Amino acid sequence: MMEHIMNNRAKLAELRHSLARYGLPADRPPVSLGNAGVDGVLGGGLRPGALHEVFARGWSGGGFAVLLAMLAAGTKTLFWVRPDYEAMEYGALSPGGLLELGGDPRQLVMVRTRRPLDALSAASDILACPHVGALLLELEGEPKCLDLVASRRLVLAAEESGVTAVMLRCGAVPEPSAALTRWQVTSAASSPLDDDWGNPVFDVQLVRHRLGGLGRFLLTWNLEHGCFDTANPGAVVAAPADRQAYSQSRRAV
Repeated sequence: MMEHIMNNRAKLAELRHSLARYGLPADRPPVSLGNAGVDGVLGGGLRPGALHEVFARGWSGGGFAVLLAMLAAGTKTLFWVRPDYEAMEYGALSPGGLLELGGDPRQLVMVRTRRPLDALSAASDILACPHVGALLLELEGEPKCLDLVASRRLVLAAEESGVTAVMLRCGAVPEPSAALTRWQVTSAASSPLDDDWGNPVFDVQLVRHRLGGLGRFLLTWNLEHGCFDTANPGAVVAAPADRQAYSQSRRAV
């Protein structure tokens, strides 16, 4: 009987250790995106120590994911992990472009891997370090190694260390995942009334949020303040290439 009691005590001690390690972390303040509408839906901003998915519907989705990761990293180091195929297919990062968006290339560490499985392994190791600011994991298509179990491992690592993980999915179809939020992003046209037409504009849909509501937002990146603003509602869709942008009557005015 004494041996049975001792075994139960050992099991309880192991269970407490597991709960302390993998249980919910202490409350961490959310990271504001600078937009009242988005922050309100998110409950104050992007939750740190969590996994957030961004599905790119076009080239601009990657830019939105980078900006989210930049905000999450703050003044700490941002790790960007991508397999070699992504770099060949979508191009290499321009430090000058990152600087123009308000980022600091000196805070960025690029990690290139041979396979998606290696990228997941590197991401897990990076998330285990609490001194990292944020992780951007870029995976193209639908690799077999990225399943529900793999996403749960990333979530547990992020929750334990407090490091925010942003996973950029290009050319992929949403599947079951343990991510806290899921975004679908495409580019939007700048307003013809906006003199500063160079600011990127995003059509953003928050299609999954485990802790709150959903929504669709038209956002532009504020280069001066490093945050998202609501884009001018006068933004229009570009005219089809096989049609005239305006009618004859309007062009004559």
